[in-house]
Amino acid sequence: MPANATAPPQRAVVLLSGGLDSATVLALARARGFECYALSVHYGQRHSAELAAARQIAAALGVREHRIMGVDLAGIGGSALTDPSMAIPESPTTGIPITYVPARNTLMLSLALGWAEVVGAADIFVGVNAVDYSGYPDCRPEFIAAFENLARLATKAGVEGAPFKIQAPLIDMSKADIIRAGTHLGVDYSMTVSCYQAASDGAACGKCDSCRLRAAGFAAARIPDPTRYR
Repeated sequence: MPANATAPPQRAVVLLSGGLDSATVLALARARGFECYALSVHYGQRHSAELAAARQIAAALGVREHRIMGVDLAGIGGSALTDPSMAIPESPTTGIPITYVPARNTLMLSLALGWAEVVGAADIFVGVNAVDYSGYPDCRPEFIAAFENLARLATKAGVEGAPFKIQAPLIDMSKADIIRAGTHLGVDYSMTVSCYQAASDGAACGKCDSCRLRAAGFAAARIPDPTRYR
């Protein structure tokens, strides 16, 4: 490379749901100098408002490319997020809640892994959190470490000595700290949709687990909550 040339930016695939956490992760990846490829997944969730939000966020944060891929997790069922006949809990529950979607993060990370190998991205960013979260097993550090090992074993890049790094920068942060970090980076949280049963225009119910965690985070961060509620 000539002395006056600059090295090309590192590429990263960022899972972008359209929610608060994934928008923050995208902003963090950009701040770290990555050229970002944003991946959203239509998995049969009850509403498409979060995918519309993901498009807005991807455009606002200037990703290199944004793709929406489809996986029919509604065909598997077993979750209130994909089965309209199951009610979304509107008060705290014990144990792993019925909003847990079986194998969701495993499948989404697998899609991100495939795309990362194609575009030459060594890093995959995901907004999982194991502090202020609903208790999903695929949001824990053990899962991220296990998937990173899987990625090393299961890909051409990994076998040839170019392993992938699964980046989960929010995993040990409180919701308030996540909101503070994103606000510092200029994330417009009014674009994001976190509600498990959002209206078609993205307006939140204010009652589900995700809404409660989000509202508590803004309150703890002492930052005005821009969420639109029904």
